[in-house]
Amino acid sequence: MAMRFNDDFIDKLRDSNDIESVIGSYVELRRRGRTLTGLCPFHNEKTPSFTVYPETASYYCFGCGAGGEVINFIRNIENLDFIEAVKFLADRAGIKLPEDNFDDAASNLRRRIFEANRDAARFYHETLFTEQGKAQLDYLMRRNVSPKMIKHFGLGAAPDDWHALENHLKAKGFRRDELVAANLLRYSDKNGKRYYYDAFRSKVMYPVIDLRGNVVAFGGRVLDNSKPKYINTSDTPVYKKSNELFAMNFAKNGNDRKLILCEGYMDVIALHGAGFENAVAGLGTALTPEQVSLISRYADEVALCYDSDEAGQKAVRAALSLFSKTGVRVKVIRLEGGKDPDEIIRTHGKERFAKLLSNADNDTEYKLSVIRSKYDVETADGKVNFLREAAAFLATADSLERDVYAMRLSDELGVSKDAILQQIKGAAKRDYYRKSKNQFNEAQKKVAEMEKSVDPQRVKNMRAARAEDIVLVTLLNNAEFYKRFKDRLNNDIFITPVNKRIFSVLAARFESNESTDISHLSQSLTSEETGAVARLLAKHSMVSNTPKECEDCIIVLEEEKKKRETPSPSQMSDDSFLAFFSSLNKEDN
Repeated sequence: MAMRFNDDFIDKLRDSNDIESVIGSYVELRRRGRTLTGLCPFHNEKTPSFTVYPETASYYCFGCGAGGEVINFIRNIENLDFIEAVKFLADRAGIKLPEDNFDDAASNLRRRIFEANRDAARFYHETLFTEQGKAQLDYLMRRNVSPKMIKHFGLGAAPDDWHALENHLKAKGFRRDELVAANLLRYSDKNGKRYYYDAFRSKVMYPVIDLRGNVVAFGGRVLDNSKPKYINTSDTPVYKKSNELFAMNFAKNGNDRKLILCEGYMDVIALHGAGFENAVAGLGTALTPEQVSLISRYADEVALCYDSDEAGQKAVRAALSLFSKTGVRVKVIRLEGGKDPDEIIRTHGKERFAKLLSNADNDTEYKLSVIRSKYDVETADGKVNFLREAAAFLATADSLERDVYAMRLSDELGVSKDAILQQIKGAAKRDYYRKSKNQFNEAQKKVAEMEKSVDPQRVKNMRAARAEDIVLVTLLNNAEFYKRFKDRLNNDIFITPVNKRIFSVLAARFESNESTDISHLSQSLTSEETGAVARLLAKHSMVSNTPKECEDCIIVLEEEKKKRETPSPSQMSDDSFLAFFSSLNKEDN
């Protein structure tokens, strides 16, 4: 990073962006004494494990390990680098950035990609209304896309030319490397020469716009039946397809906390044109946990609107599995009268779709219908087998749902409600024991895997890692301890890379008599390292913070360092081994 903001500016930024209000605009928080809790926006969960600590202006999730302060939160939730997150918060608070000139290469590249995408979107949209875009406009007209919706979504046309966009953007001052980074330009190497060409050619163009109104990517549809039907922007420094949803920039506003999740661009455009302005769609990939997390930030209920074919129903089942880990209510729309929303609206009108939406099954009803379809419930065997599987499924529901659906199944199949509830109770007991047996091991395994991936040395050296944690959190809480133990504290006694890095930043600030508040540390640490500091503050808030405890942990680290530096007998030369053996004899005597 070429620029470091001074502490006074960071303090002003932090004080003007209260962590509770900033995070509260993304997460529904509830106060618990001195802390606030909510469902983590960085992973899917039903039980809140995300905690905000107003006293230290930090946050930490005990479920996934995400943590930091207000800048780090914006970095991760908005997918920004540090400087961009600072700019975001400065704009939010109406604060002017320092006048210092700085040149951050990554930030500048992101800015140039945003600018290139914006100009490309304008180029495609203007081309749509020229002779070069006639075929694409005719396609949209055949699909009943109104001029209003064309303008609303910024739809466009990529001309049948290998270099039209490249020439247009180069004339505006963009370099080839910037256009390649934006995935607007691609290249191939042949016979020792590199050939550049437009990524999109002869296609209907759908701009993808993020929540802040930036054009981040494009989808392009072919005009014939060739495959693949769609070509989409690959991941770039400003875009990760697994994190975004088409039309979420529109749907998040005034949606009554309800969203309709569709399969494709045209479904969303048709629904918005018919007045269902809360429709969104994925971007060429199966639904991801990140997209589910994004939906859960803006909706309490989502209606799945996937095609009725096998692929669509497979997608429904996968989506239900992902949403089951959240608190979002799910409904499944049964598409009747057409293969997708676009066809239903064109053929039968928006009233038909509105009726299908109002009659949508909840997730329990949908799953029961899927189970029922496997059996012939007109036969005794089919009825018994269906009820057994249905009972196993309802065993995962709460007591109220069990009672409601047991009564419904009783009425439908002529089996007593008590018998069905008894079957559910037995299945629930078996499910409880099975889950209890595996739950602890699975949780420990996930934590171990997370720690191993982030800091592999930590898992191998847990005794030293725990001592390091206590030393660091004690120093964070008691700056005066640094001078007391300065002669014994150095990078060499730290073994885990993350803690070693945190200590080096702390020591540098102690030496300069600078603050070690987490908001000041964050610009010298990576997002993951800032999260580790938040973990220290959250998990070790009950340490005694005494010089004796700190010294005991330093002794542990010194012992561990000595072990690392002392070779094992098998690694010693003959002379070294004899000297080592003699020293042991002297100690015994």
